[in-house]
Amino acid sequence: MGDPRPVLWDGGEAGALMRSLDWSHSPLGQPADWPQPLRSVVSLMLGSKFPMFVAWGPELGFLYNDAYAVILGAKHPEAMGARFKDVWSEIWEDVGPLAHRALNGEATWLEDLPLVMNRKGFDEQTWFTFSYSPVRDDAGQIAGMFCAVAETTDKIVAQRRLADEAERQRRLFERAPGFITVLTGPDHRFDFVNEAYARLFGQRQFLGRTVREVFPELEGQGYFEWLDGVYATGERFVAQTAPAMLQLEPDAPPVQRFLDFIYEPVVDEQGQVTGIFCEGHDVTERMAAETELRELAETLEHRVAERTSELEQAQEALRQSQKLEAMGQLTGGVAHDFNNLLTPITGTLDLLQRRNFGDERTQRQIAGALASAERAKVLVQRLLAFARRQPLQLAGVDIVRLVGEIADLIASTSGPKIKVELDLANDSSAAFADANQLEMALLNLAVNARDAMPDGGLLTIAVNKVVIGAGHRSKLATGEYVRLAVSDTGVGMDEETLVRAIEPFFSTKGIGQGTGLGLSMVHGLALQLGGALTLASRSGVGTTAELWLRAAPSAAAPSLSRTHGADDDLQVGTVLLVDDEELVRESTADMLSDMGFNVIQARSAECAMKLISEGLQPDLVVTDHLMPGMSGTDLAFAMREKWPGKPVLIVSGYAETAGMDPNLPRLTKPFRRRDLAAAISLCTATAAA
Repeated sequence: MGDPRPVLWDGGEAGALMRSLDWSHSPLGQPADWPQPLRSVVSLMLGSKFPMFVAWGPELGFLYNDAYAVILGAKHPEAMGARFKDVWSEIWEDVGPLAHRALNGEATWLEDLPLVMNRKGFDEQTWFTFSYSPVRDDAGQIAGMFCAVAETTDKIVAQRRLADEAERQRRLFERAPGFITVLTGPDHRFDFVNEAYARLFGQRQFLGRTVREVFPELEGQGYFEWLDGVYATGERFVAQTAPAMLQLEPDAPPVQRFLDFIYEPVVDEQGQVTGIFCEGHDVTERMAAETELRELAETLEHRVAERTSELEQAQEALRQSQKLEAMGQLTGGVAHDFNNLLTPITGTLDLLQRRNFGDERTQRQIAGALASAERAKVLVQRLLAFARRQPLQLAGVDIVRLVGEIADLIASTSGPKIKVELDLANDSSAAFADANQLEMALLNLAVNARDAMPDGGLLTIAVNKVVIGAGHRSKLATGEYVRLAVSDTGVGMDEETLVRAIEPFFSTKGIGQGTGLGLSMVHGLALQLGGALTLASRSGVGTTAELWLRAAPSAAAPSLSRTHGADDDLQVGTVLLVDDEELVRESTADMLSDMGFNVIQARSAECAMKLISEGLQPDLVVTDHLMPGMSGTDLAFAMREKWPGKPVLIVSGYAETAGMDPNLPRLTKPFRRRDLAAAISLCTATAAA
């Protein structure tokens, strides 16, 4: 007969579950028949808030408390009264031997044991700290085992995350481009140095040694005092271009270096300084580059002054002789020299600006230098437009749309005292033109109109389609044309001024207020497009400039270079770069490398062909056109004969048109990174088409 006394008086949800179960199928039998030792263990377990279970009998029937039910997850409540092996079948290979040891009288204790459990419908990695203790029956024989357990999964995962994060931070510091070190204690002992620090400061023993021990040559240069000050005050210290005499090689004399760095105090939980974090860069080469850049800018300024003087002399000679072709040839030569000078300057400045090089003051200087380079580029473009030598990309251009797109720019440029009105035709206004060059011409005419109205007035831009007959004032052949007119209500011109208005370098503005090339540029562009420029003006009434363009059947879609960003769909790979000008080649190589290309350089087309014969298979060829010996165009044809469809981009000065295939993709000097990227995108798209 079983003991008639109540078995389970409390025990929370687990106790209630035990009271409600049908125990007839459990290996434990009815609770009324449980021996006193089992009852005692169960009573102790149910009264505890700590996760516990007991496994009893030959089949190790499984009993547990509320705290352990959380560990069971979806296995609860079916696990109550079941066989221990059935409950934890997925980890039995791990815990079964431990249970047998306990049943043989050997208590076990394990800390952070890894177990792969399936308690939520999927396998998960867990960790547990627990003990298995033997439990004896009334006869003193081991009849079961008792377990007190704590799940340590969250602790282990957190520890591993912290360790992973610490390792990630260490790797970041190791790979950081600047030098990084961590110093500890008031004597500033090295606790960490990254690879950049070790490379920069030579073969020294750092870790565990003080700064004074590692860098004795810094005595008297202020660095030790700065570190002491940061440690004492807890205030950071920032240095820019700080000079340092450093011994970079063993037994070598100290050399002058310049450093940008920051000393950041490291504090503990109580706010006490325990060390110093240092991060910085060796800016010696940057300062040397800035000096070289200034010298190059001075050289350019001198060359510009020389060329300007030459142009002024040529202007006077041409004005007397009216030899326009000679002026055009001179302009082409100047453009070639200017562009080869401007390309490395513009490219280097653009790269420095994109990389946010230097401090705020340096960035302002770079921006100013870029603006000056762009002004020089515009000056060359105006000269070439006057000489009718700039490269044009002719297509059908919707003139009404073009005017509409830049109307806001014209209005903002004109200022609040000038009202801008548009008189645009409703019918088709497509004309053969180069959209970029035409925008520049329109802006030149608008600026001239603005300057002619110092007290304000009305600026009108009109577009309409006309049919020109014989004897027209434009002196053009009969046919359909698009008229683009810019009118102002300004001071106007007298007859003498009107006659000379399109002469190169002629200007009614003060010294330094204009180049005298605005109308010359528009006139040259109109002639190059097969059109004309006419001027009508009266003193005190105003001026109308009319640009006559050949009508086109329809407007073409905007070109890739005008609709895509510089890096759109840019496929990088190996590029063969060919240029006989070293500065131009090096600047272009820097831009290509910055885009992600692997750059192989050649100083001539012959050198490039030799590399090809030796097995080089570039994904793209970027080549200068005019070089000693084999030209870039000849190289392009040779490449396409060997690899049909291979993208080849020709880079040239504006005057280098002789012998160039107009169907080859072309980029004109000077150019910035975005211009090069856009040209490469167009080149590769054209080759793939």
